[in-house]
Amino acid sequence: MSAAVDLVHAAYQVRGWYDVVQEVEHERGPAPARTLIKAASAVVIANPFAGRWEPELSPLVEPSAALGTALGERARRLLGGRPVEGYGKGGIAGLAGEQEHVVACITTVFGDAFRAEVGGGSAWISSASKTAAAGTPLDIPLAYKDEVYVRSHYDAITIAAPDGPRPDELLICVAVSTGGRVHARVGGLTVADVVGQTTSAG
Repeated sequence: MSAAVDLVHAAYQVRGWYDVVQEVEHERGPAPARTLIKAASAVVIANPFAGRWEPELSPLVEPSAALGTALGERARRLLGGRPVEGYGKGGIAGLAGEQEHVVACITTVFGDAFRAEVGGGSAWISSASKTAAAGTPLDIPLAYKDEVYVRSHYDAITIAAPDGPRPDELLICVAVSTGGRVHARVGGLTVADVVGQTTSAG
């Protein structure tokens, strides 16, 4: 296990880890220059606030950098050494919890650690969260890591844990991608535009 995973186990009660990988070869059109790979990783942890109201959620926030690092490490490896271009995050609270419990786990503390683990990024990280029963799928939004308005990289990947989150659990997840949609062709800001702006700015 990595040091980050050890820290996750020290701070949270972990029940399981989940991964999904999707390789997109084409979308009816011609074969793209490269296969798009999208991956998501999730962890199911006990929710210490399940079944009760708690105004102070810092016990979930403070150690969450370990979650961001461990999940980022796991998702990045699923890309097989390819660089990360897009990213996202999210989670599901079991029915005895609340959406805010998920949000507490994926704040800036989590996001900064996740961003660092997958190679950096200038853009804020798109996210989705909800309260739902075990087995409910979550569509994690994806966007370009250095500029959220790059339209080609607006995407998503779906992840679900068939047995989680149980009512007293939280499912916390991240997603990464190797590029934009394989046949993106509706205009807007491009990666080349962003790279050009960065280069011209020195």
